[in-house]
Amino acid sequence: MIAPASRAATDDDDLLDAYSHAVVRTVEEVGPAVVRIDADRAGGSGMVLTPEGLILTNYHVVAGARELTVMLPDGLSKRADLIGSDVDTDLAVIRVDSSAGPSLTCATLGDSRSVHVGQVAIAIGNPYGFHHSVTTGVVSALGRSLRAQSGRLMDDIIQTDAALNPGNSGGPLVTTRGEVIGVNTAIIRPAQGLCFAIASNTARHVAALLIRDGCIRRSYIGVAGQHVPVPRALARANHLAVASGVLVASIDARSPAAICGLLDGDVILAFAGETIGGVDDLHRRLTADRIGVPCPVTILRAGERRQLTIVPAESRPKSQ
Repeated sequence: MIAPASRAATDDDDLLDAYSHAVVRTVEEVGPAVVRIDADRAGGSGMVLTPEGLILTNYHVVAGARELTVMLPDGLSKRADLIGSDVDTDLAVIRVDSSAGPSLTCATLGDSRSVHVGQVAIAIGNPYGFHHSVTTGVVSALGRSLRAQSGRLMDDIIQTDAALNPGNSGGPLVTTRGEVIGVNTAIIRPAQGLCFAIASNTARHVAALLIRDGCIRRSYIGVAGQHVPVPRALARANHLAVASGVLVASIDARSPAAICGLLDGDVILAFAGETIGGVDDLHRRLTADRIGVPCPVTILRAGERRQLTIVPAESRPKSQ
């Protein structure tokens, strides 16, 4: 007969074995799809999306690189070409020649909407160049926001405490079912256990557009602005249900904003029928479907509410 203490120890061992087996099985399944990316003197990770050699990674891993080299899990190195990248979501797609050599193993992008806080998360990558390293943790939080290098806000970010380091960027965050739920993208120094990944649903959408077009189309109006509160008395006097807006600090010459008559000092309160509480709200509204479409803009000018019509133009992609 097993004593209670011994039984508890045995149960703990069984749980540990089950956890270990789940992690090992996941790494064996997904690991062969994870590659190391060398971009001039920088480096990072990536994951194979298609047998044709398309690889998903972070924008900041490949940005500005004159030459890209991919090391496969078997140690074979191949030259890679940039297919498309997007600084605003920190994602990029590159391609290696898969016509010769062993067939490539592909990662499976899961549904990030089905992820739960507390769920086991496994990160695979190449931190500090240490090839094919694995760390584990849990999903710490969902729906976080981070700033991209462009200054735009990236939404729907997954927070994890699976340890990430420089070089993990572009690698997968994976469930024990072998599904990629995120693209590892950022850490906060010197904090520990605060690591972030771009949700797989965002990555899937952006990757498809990058493969098709090489860039993400967005609209722009040509305004530099900042968040500003709207005094309650002023809002009441103009029948406005807002507490803040975007103060126009400067306007690009010959931009849609200049053409429509926006002026420095105007406060943008609504765009295309939707309330604008700050610069991030305005960025979210400037999507590809707004290009060339007349959009109403509600502003405050010298304390009075006014309505203008602006026609957003297509934003030029950042030079690669």
